[in-house]
Amino acid sequence: MLSVYAKYITIMSNENKTIHEFELNLICDFFSNMERQGPGSPEVTLKALSFIDNLTDKSLIADIGCGTGGQTMVLAEHTPGQITGLDFLSDFIHIFNRNVLQSGLQDRVKGIVGSMDDLPFQKEELDLIWSEGAIYNIGFERGLNEWRQYLKPGGYIAVSESSWFTDERPAEINDFWVDAYPEIDTIPNQVAKIHKAGYLPVATFILPENCWTEHYFALKVPAQEIFLRKYAGNKIAEEFSALQSMEVELYRKYKEFYGYVFFIAKKVGQ
Repeated sequence: MLSVYAKYITIMSNENKTIHEFELNLICDFFSNMERQGPGSPEVTLKALSFIDNLTDKSLIADIGCGTGGQTMVLAEHTPGQITGLDFLSDFIHIFNRNVLQSGLQDRVKGIVGSMDDLPFQKEELDLIWSEGAIYNIGFERGLNEWRQYLKPGGYIAVSESSWFTDERPAEINDFWVDAYPEIDTIPNQVAKIHKAGYLPVATFILPENCWTEHYFALKVPAQEIFLRKYAGNKIAEEFSALQSMEVELYRKYKEFYGYVFFIAKKVGQ
């Protein structure tokens, strides 16, 4: 989840520390106990998918920043074609591929470890690029521009991204997000970036509140309990856990000002 990762990194850097393998393992360990690593739901994934046409059993789909693959499995159950899930955390990909096997989807779906700023695809190879709550890792505008080369003409991109719902916000939530993710922007500005990057905007919709409360925050409670038991007495783990509670409280106070938005667009031209 964006604010968790970014705010955590900010806190650590302010203490003149660096995020090394151990801290990344803590983050991975926490979210490995959750089906989704950010706000979303099967219903929202399917709604976004409903705006995409012309997928066949020969279509090539990439889910970038796939995490453990909660949304990827939904895609696989409702689309033909081959799906590659990519994430830089190997533990997530291990869980991803285990879930693929358990679902009997190994002939069409695979997870690989990789970086979203150096994708292992050929130019104009993909029919669809999917990314739920993950494009922030490279930046919304940069991701739109750099990933476009991998799409066939007429191919689709579908991403969910944190966005402002209003032009003005209370200082507390504005400062929190600007500190965590300076690129956060309003929905009209995001759509303008999509158009500028060479896509035709197809659909835009705000993720409903239950994507946060029911499908994300509620699942954090048992994950947090497991995490704190495992890392009892570990200061870094306790600070990271406290951020989860802060995120819940900020959303409850300021949910009318921000949230996740799904953007679906089609590549135009070459």
